[in-house]
Amino acid sequence: MAIAGLSACDGESAGPAERQAQALQVIVTPSERRDVALTIEMVGTTLGTQDVPIRARVEGFLESLNFQEGTFVDKGDLLYTIDPQPFQARLVEAQSQLAAARTQLAKAASDLARIRPLAEMKAVSEQDLDGAVAQEAAARAGVQAAEAAVELAGIELSYTRIQAPIDGLIGLTKARPGEFVGREPNPVVLNVLSDIDPIRVRFSISEREYLVLARTYLASKGAKAVRTGDEQPDDLVLLLADGTEHTQKGRLVASAQAIDPETGTYSVEATFPNPQKFLLPGQFARVRALYQVLNDVVVVPQQAVAEMQGLFRIYAVDEAGSVVIREVRLGPKTGDDVVIETGLEAGVDVIVEGLQKVRPGMTVRPVPRRAAPGSTNPG
Repeated sequence: MAIAGLSACDGESAGPAERQAQALQVIVTPSERRDVALTIEMVGTTLGTQDVPIRARVEGFLESLNFQEGTFVDKGDLLYTIDPQPFQARLVEAQSQLAAARTQLAKAASDLARIRPLAEMKAVSEQDLDGAVAQEAAARAGVQAAEAAVELAGIELSYTRIQAPIDGLIGLTKARPGEFVGREPNPVVLNVLSDIDPIRVRFSISEREYLVLARTYLASKGAKAVRTGDEQPDDLVLLLADGTEHTQKGRLVASAQAIDPETGTYSVEATFPNPQKFLLPGQFARVRALYQVLNDVVVVPQQAVAEMQGLFRIYAVDEAGSVVIREVRLGPKTGDDVVIETGLEAGVDVIVEGLQKVRPGMTVRPVPRRAAPGSTNPG
């Protein structure tokens, strides 16, 4: 009992500085008052402005590959050739049929020119004249059909030389010289050519996100809501798979006409300049859209907020080093922070690490978060 009394006397005789040194250490950070930008992040994939499949429009054996895979080509560059010999033979055949048809037309026209004056003199019957007229008309139609056949054969022959329809980046070929192409199960689509500047990003947003954007982000556009056009601002941010931001801002350029009733999502496309050709089709990307700015609001880290039975509270430290509970109402989240609508003012030290070890009225030793090396796990 004497020893216990002496220990008690020693505790009571300890000054505030000694009690503070013996108190539990907690990591704190001050609540801040600042402007907060609210954003929505949407997950999507990149597409070329144009992604053009390169198709074999005629059947045949692939003869040559005239480009380097994975490089940029210009419109009109020769990409593939297909063995042209069968199509050259068809063209020659069609030209010969055209010559025969023209010969038939010449004969029919000569017969008609000879019979017409005889019919006027009643030297031949009207039936003979009608037959000559019909023969000339049929021969003229035969020439037109033969000319069309020659043109078609020429078109098919031109399809044996496959040229780039646009400027863009060409990928890996799906067929090599010697393969038969143009008919299933052989390759029909030989490659894909993409225009990647600008790059497009297609993503889907929920119905709730659509309503948020329609009411706030594009409120200045009135009833157009999340529609597209040149009047849209370039204020979209593209986040890449490694967490970095694309250097160029983008804008909305296309959208679906309705919300998909099966998934409850709304499909939107945005475009971003890609002058360095750094972005490629098929990349994972996130699009961040700013829809509202809250001015002069109180903000604390999300890890400072504790929830109990649907109520939110913050453990603050007063000037005497005592723990004080503040009942708060939360606003929107922004990154790792959360807006406090009511219950807390700016400049209050709130506990961000050690929450599980404190209780109201307890004396603690607050340490600023930035001054606490190695303390990263919330309490």
